[in-house]
Amino acid sequence: MIVDDSMVARAVLSRMVESDGAFEIAAVAGSAEDAIDALHAVKVDIVLLDLEMPGAGGLKMIPKILEAAAGARVMIVSSVADEGAAQTVAALALGAADAMPKPGTGRFNGRFAEVLLSRLKAIGFADEQPALSQPIRLQGYGPLRVMSPNAIGLLAIGASTGGIHAIAALFQALPPKIGVPILVTQHLPSPFMPVFARQLGIAARREALVGEDGMKLLPDRIIVAPGDAHLTIESSDQGRFIRLLRDRAASGCLPSADPMFASAGAEFGESAVGVILTGMGRDGVEGASRLVARGGSVLAQDEASCAVWGMPRAAIEAGLACAVMSPDKIGRRIACRIGDA
Repeated sequence: MIVDDSMVARAVLSRMVESDGAFEIAAVAGSAEDAIDALHAVKVDIVLLDLEMPGAGGLKMIPKILEAAAGARVMIVSSVADEGAAQTVAALALGAADAMPKPGTGRFNGRFAEVLLSRLKAIGFADEQPALSQPIRLQGYGPLRVMSPNAIGLLAIGASTGGIHAIAALFQALPPKIGVPILVTQHLPSPFMPVFARQLGIAARREALVGEDGMKLLPDRIIVAPGDAHLTIESSDQGRFIRLLRDRAASGCLPSADPMFASAGAEFGESAVGVILTGMGRDGVEGASRLVARGGSVLAQDEASCAVWGMPRAAIEAGLACAVMSPDKIGRRIACRIGDA
């Protein structure tokens, strides 16, 4: 499906896509609202979405389009979708699979078509999911684990779709200083990580840096996983440092929250706290299990506040969570375990 308010853009993009026999155009729409209506009647694998359109526009409607598309991927093709642009980061955080800038009218060319088609092939087919109009809900959360009363030594946060907003809400509920290092794994491509780190630092009122090998863990310093590596912790006589790994994670994600949580548990034991926020899939469950086995605690975001209740739900179903609540309440729960530091 192609969603763009420009008739010319819709026509040109349609020709480009259909020039490759692997694709066919199932529908077109001139606004996000029209796209959502159409998605109730047609199944697609990929939605090509412009961000600047009449009505609510493309950006704010991404979660609703993903819900209506029932497993389809969203690919942003927009004149404002430059690498590192704030709107692009926001679109990816809301669940878009990829983004690329759209040449101005009259400047579509063969090279653009080649890149577009290659990215569409990389995105692949829609996920097979049950109809989201009839969501499967857990019948209660079951027994929750007891959270350790010990002061926190490390805070590790994992998130994917919708995570930028959830992480910001969590930090807004935290005191300006909690006296412990903070690790964040948010699923985003590498070019967008510096922008994300800058935005996070402002929202969190703390230093936020993209992780590098050898970077020292310091109280209230936020270290963000780069887009092409997992965050882990390494100890030495001089303290604890970041070690980046690029091995395949069980979830298939890069970066993955699994190595981060596992490493947090191994290094900090009962004082490690892991937070699993909104996101698609099961990333974080394996690592959280290892964190819990070392005595650490896991807090999971609740369904009502999630853009996609995949990652938190998986952790809850695995019996790993000490609490299930909104990001702001998670922040307040963490604040209750701050030591004298």
